[in-house]
Amino acid sequence: MSTGDDADPNGSPVIERTTPRGAPAAAPTHDSTQGPPAGGTWESFWSALDELQRTALRKAGRPRAYTAKSPLCYQGEESDHIIIIQDGWAKVTSTTEDGHDVVLAVRGPGDLVCESAVLGSRSRSATLTALSPLQALVVPAARFTAFLDGHPRAWMLVSSTLVRRQDEAGRRLEAHVWAKGTQRLALLLADLAELSARHGPAVADGSVDIAPPLSQEELGSWMDASRETVARALSELRAKKLVRTGWRRITVVDLPGLREFAHTPAAAPGDG
Repeated sequence: MSTGDDADPNGSPVIERTTPRGAPAAAPTHDSTQGPPAGGTWESFWSALDELQRTALRKAGRPRAYTAKSPLCYQGEESDHIIIIQDGWAKVTSTTEDGHDVVLAVRGPGDLVCESAVLGSRSRSATLTALSPLQALVVPAARFTAFLDGHPRAWMLVSSTLVRRQDEAGRRLEAHVWAKGTQRLALLLADLAELSARHGPAVADGSVDIAPPLSQEELGSWMDASRETVARALSELRAKKLVRTGWRRITVVDLPGLREFAHTPAAAPGDG
């Protein structure tokens, strides 16, 4: 996948098996599999800016509201602006040759999206759709480029955003080699819990509600599994008291335990 738009980084395509069928694959042990650095979560693009930079961007752009299920941009359309999400959640999807939409990532408050407008590629590489009512700042590409030229540190923030998304993409690709269905879901939910905790109030018992309102079908699309596989995996994680579920609601009860389970070799007997 290219890195020219916000679409690419968290993709989870099927990749060729690199171990003999039936042979156990070892879970990776390097630090990048463990999510954000110890001691905190990743900062969003907006939260990493100082107040003067935020004021400059507000003057350069215009606020816009999107209803749930509204597209922010379409795959293949010509690009002339970037978007910074202020509140709400969106999913990044790509349409395959046979017409199926594949979930690649979610984006939330503070995230820079549709950045291909300033990275040399004018054609959107994916579709961005609001998962909930969403507030955003829309900035014309020329004005955003001028802002970056006037604030060199902001260029570094754009670069670090792309590198982080590439790292996340690499972790998901690795998971397709060594993780089975329940482990892949555990990894995905752990990452979503980290993201949700950044934008929600702390809970006394340490549990985290998954904020992006993703359906089981969307979770399955993201982890390259069927809805039935997701349902079975959720049942297993509930039995292990790692998550709770309700109507379109998932709560991670034990985040450290969920990550430990996800990285335990042969932890999940379910299908991959």
